[in-house]
Amino acid sequence: MINTVKNLFGFGQCNPMEGNTIVINAEKLERRAALLEDGVLEEYSIEREGEDNIVGGIFKGRVKNIEPGLKAMFVDIGYEKNAFLHFWDALPLALDSSLEEIQKEGRPRKQQKKISSKDIPDIYPIGSDIMVQVTKGPISSKGPRVTTNISLAGRYIVLMPFTDQFGISRKIDDPKERQRLRQIVQKLNVPEGMGIIMRTVAQGQRFRHFVRDLAMLLEQWRGVEEKFNTQKTATCVYREPDLVERTARDFLTDNVDYIVCDNKETTERMQDIAGKISRRAKRRIQYLPTTLPIFEELGVEKQIKEAFQRQVLLPCGGYLVIDETEALIAIDINTGRNKGNKDLDKTILETNLESAREIARQLRLRNIGGLVVVDFIDMRHRKDQMAVYKAMKDALKRDKAKTQVMQITPIGLMEMTRQRINESLLDFVNDHCPYCHGRGRIKSVMTMSVEIQRQLKSTIQRFHEKVGDMLVVVNSDVLSRFKNEDSKLLVELERQCAGRLIFRSDPSIHREAFAIVDPRNNKALYKVNM
Repeated sequence: MINTVKNLFGFGQCNPMEGNTIVINAEKLERRAALLEDGVLEEYSIEREGEDNIVGGIFKGRVKNIEPGLKAMFVDIGYEKNAFLHFWDALPLALDSSLEEIQKEGRPRKQQKKISSKDIPDIYPIGSDIMVQVTKGPISSKGPRVTTNISLAGRYIVLMPFTDQFGISRKIDDPKERQRLRQIVQKLNVPEGMGIIMRTVAQGQRFRHFVRDLAMLLEQWRGVEEKFNTQKTATCVYREPDLVERTARDFLTDNVDYIVCDNKETTERMQDIAGKISRRAKRRIQYLPTTLPIFEELGVEKQIKEAFQRQVLLPCGGYLVIDETEALIAIDINTGRNKGNKDLDKTILETNLESAREIARQLRLRNIGGLVVVDFIDMRHRKDQMAVYKAMKDALKRDKAKTQVMQITPIGLMEMTRQRINESLLDFVNDHCPYCHGRGRIKSVMTMSVEIQRQLKSTIQRFHEKVGDMLVVVNSDVLSRFKNEDSKLLVELERQCAGRLIFRSDPSIHREAFAIVDPRNNKALYKVNM
């Protein structure tokens, strides 16, 4: 495999298992992208044919109803569930705290009338058309969430058509580079009333790249405006690029050494997209034919399966247990086999530090968010707690989703939130089990025996002397219990009945389903369906 890669790239040193590599698996029904850092899976995305990802999409919507109590309105964007627009998402957006605001020379900030949430129902009355952008896709029974603060992301900059603010990502920490980017902002010909944000990947890029990026975004925006003015209401006027184009746009940075793909057409398409940015970027995208599927060849498939288990092993011998519920994510840490260090405090600290880094990775891989509660192993010393808190903060810095972390409580719990943009990857690739209905558990055979006997007693009392023989239809596992462990109890029940108890098994019915039937007319006296 390594020789194949060396020959492909023409470098004696090149190996996708070293450095940072993005691996693309492009098939007819599904496309997958994995970011490997020295062969370790760090980020993972899936896109399927026919799946409608609307996050980032811009829609021409219509206000259907306003709920003053919720301080929100519901907007028809052409989907089954109306989109949710909170009043504060309809107000002009203040610049994010993660950005440094820049005042563009020769363009004094206009004193606009201050708009409050009370004004929103008058600005967007029921029945009015409105341009909105989806910030969060539909999750479970909730519809999508939208905003009127439109933004278009390019390779190096983000265009904001409805605000004249300018900013630079604070993740760029070199003072000289920040000053250079400020000067570039002053030179760019941004239309009146619009603003831009310099993305983190803007660092070190030449002025001509920003000019090209801005021109492409302005052309996109003109297309959005034209569609909004000509298309009917409740339609999409702009859709975010697919996984392949997003990968070429967002991931091909100086931190990524190569993108390898197992499909020639997809590779050529990415090369065309990257070629518009720079020739150097285009050369880093390569077609990699493999004998086995590419994810299996490079060991990605195995890592995906390991990462999505409920129990995740740590290098130190400890492990995490991750449970995803409707309201929150619960994560428990255990020392497991990590008992080699004589100093118990050091063993616990080592396990908790590894856990913090792995939790941040798991949140990204599984795309899970909302409220996350982590039960760390109890640490006696406050300095150890702060070390774990700092490790978690540092590990979350690379996460594109917004996160907020609280310090560890006296009982060893850490509370945090992670922005939920789409349903989690587990929900995306799985259906709820039709047998347990998503509970993950079913009633035991003994529990069913108890419940059926209880219901038989109740039926005998209700139909006393009116019913003779009774037919009981149960799952074959439950019948086995009746014939063996509970046979004497059934004899006692039969004495109370004015007839016989006839049991019949049906392997096709659910374990929790059963029926008590009058065999004379096949009328159900009691029935539980699952």
